[in-house]
Amino acid sequence: MRPRSISLDVNGCSHAFVVAEDTPLLYILRNDLGLNGPKFGCGLGECGACAVLVEGRAVRSCTVKIGAVENKAITTLEGLGAAGKLHPVQQAFIEMQAAQCGYCINGMIVALVALLERNANPTEADIRKALSRHLCRCGTHVEILAAARRAVELMHAECIGVPA
Repeated sequence: MRPRSISLDVNGCSHAFVVAEDTPLLYILRNDLGLNGPKFGCGLGECGACAVLVEGRAVRSCTVKIGAVENKAITTLEGLGAAGKLHPVQQAFIEMQAAQCGYCINGMIVALVALLERNANPTEADIRKALSRHLCRCGTHVEILAAARRAVELMHAECIGVPA
């Protein structure tokens, strides 16, 4: 494919690139924008390390072509919280010490943010399903599930304005 000008909205900022439409979104996020949240894991969309939100839906940026997300709102891990104010899911992962090596955590957090945006009261089964295709080789699954439950508590407390 021939390169053309493509506009992206990443973490609330507009960017223009002259690239082929079939360039993986992950390459643009990491190489051109210098964002380290989405990781290159398998390159096949199987591990979840590269997950980002596109219009609020978790997608694997290693398999999404840049042409498919032109002019759509893309949010990476870096765009979830603000300076001094973490997203409740990020805060929960810290509180519950859910990260070991940290490689999979980006995708896990993104998947849970997407889940909580569409379902404020997920069941354990909902949480497990949302995380089912996100691989963690460090074995922190128990802590990750605890962080997911804590994130639900924090989101509810934020909605009613009471410290959790």
